[in-house]
Amino acid sequence: MLSAAEIAQPVGLTLTLALIVTVILLVVGTPIAWWLTRSQSAWKAPVAAIVSLPLVLPPTVLGFYLLLAFGPYGPGGLIAPLWGARTLAFSFEGLVIASIIYSLPFMTQPLRTAFEAIGDEPLEAAATLGAGRWKTFFRLVIPLARSGYLTGAILTFAHTVGEFGVVLMIGGNIPGETKLVSMAIYDFVERLEWDKAHALAGGMVLFAFVVITAVMLIDRRAGRIAGVN
Repeated sequence: MLSAAEIAQPVGLTLTLALIVTVILLVVGTPIAWWLTRSQSAWKAPVAAIVSLPLVLPPTVLGFYLLLAFGPYGPGGLIAPLWGARTLAFSFEGLVIASIIYSLPFMTQPLRTAFEAIGDEPLEAAATLGAGRWKTFFRLVIPLARSGYLTGAILTFAHTVGEFGVVLMIGGNIPGETKLVSMAIYDFVERLEWDKAHALAGGMVLFAFVVITAVMLIDRRAGRIAGVN
C-alpha cells in the first residue's frame, strides 16, 4: 500500500506546478490569444503554428530541444546563475518554464474560440459609447469570454498534471524537486509495485473524468447562453 509520504510529495509538487503554470498562462495566454483573434498581420499564421506546435510534436522531441536550451551552454545557463544554479535543467524552475511552453496551446485555443464568438458588434457598440480599448477589454471582452477562461484554466491545469515526456527530459526524477505523479507511477511500474501504481493511476483516471465532464458542462452552458443571446 502507498504510504502518506509516497502520495503527498509527488501529488503536492504536481499540484503546485499545475497551479503556477495555469496562473501564468492565464496572464500570458490572454494577449497572445487576443492578438491571434484580431490581428490581420502576415505573421499571424506562423505565430499560431508556433503556439500550436506542442499539440503535434512528440513530448520527447520538445523536451530534447528544451533540454539543450536549458543546459549550461544554452540560454538557461545565463538565467540560472541568478538564483545560484548552473542550469535550468533538472530543476523545478525549469519544469515551470517547460510546462508553460508545453501547455500554451491548451490555454490559447479555448480563449481564441471564446474571443471569436464575441464578434465585432459588442466592440463597435462599446466604441460608439466612448469606451477605450482597455476598458472595453476588461469590462466587456473578459466577462463575455469567461467560458473560454474556465475551459482554458481547467485544460491547462489537467494537462500539466498529466505531463510525462517533457517532465522526463527536463526534470528527471528528483524526489521533492522534480518527481511528479507521472514519474512516481513510472517508478512503481519499473519496480513492479503494481498496487501502488494502480492507486496513483486510478486517481489520475478519476481526475481526467472529472476534468472532461467539467469542460463539457462549461461548453454546454456557454452554448445555451449564446443561444439565448
